[in-house]
Amino acid sequence: MITAYDYPFAQIAEEAGVDAIIVGDSLAIVVQGHDTTLPVSMDEMIYHTKMVSRAANRAMVIADMPYLSYQVSNEDAVRNAGRFLKEAGAHAVKLEGGSEAAQTVQRLTKAEIPVMAHIGLTPQAIYRMGGYKIQGRTEEAAKRLVEDAKLLESAGAFSIVLEAIPAALAQQITGILAIPTIGIGGGPYCDGQVLVMHDVLGMFDRFMPKFIKKYANLKSDAIAAVSKYREEVENGTFPGSGHSF
Repeated sequence: MITAYDYPFAQIAEEAGVDAIIVGDSLAIVVQGHDTTLPVSMDEMIYHTKMVSRAANRAMVIADMPYLSYQVSNEDAVRNAGRFLKEAGAHAVKLEGGSEAAQTVQRLTKAEIPVMAHIGLTPQAIYRMGGYKIQGRTEEAAKRLVEDAKLLESAGAFSIVLEAIPAALAQQITGILAIPTIGIGGGPYCDGQVLVMHDVLGMFDRFMPKFIKKYANLKSDAIAAVSKYREEVENGTFPGSGHSF
């Protein structure tokens, strides 16, 4: 899995052969420039998911439920999640939370909306957690995450994202569940992995968690290209005869 937030980047993911594209609420940080995922709205998520869905002919499209789109009531959750499928062309939604989210997951699946769960470091709870910190380090915290995973599977989640937890704990959870786990900072024992597209391509450098791996450095390449364009315009070498009618 990898994130995408618009048509061109979804095309890249599609043509690269990834199995699933997630329209993450991380777009609040990497696209909109916020410090957290909290500000992005439901309408903005719908807008971005529509663009991604137009490019994804093979990959599964999963839309992130933004903050307060599902926490207030199950009615809100069904209405908002349904918009992702009905209006934006998504195949499933993802929401954060452990045992407190299980009832919501159950209600959504009863409404024929496939749900991916998300436990461990849940960015929408950044203020409660006191920042972006590794979760499940203590025996008590690890036990709670195992129980959360079981509850979410029982509630009907088809998969669970495990974010920023010890690899041994992710391995334990993966071994217990019948549904697939997707790791992001969860080590190599999950059934699949997900990263933010802009991290993979080296386009975002405000912060770099340990679990990120850059496979390119497109920001530097882009700055060099735009700088070259500016220089050629300033010195009169662009446009030349080959770029004029």
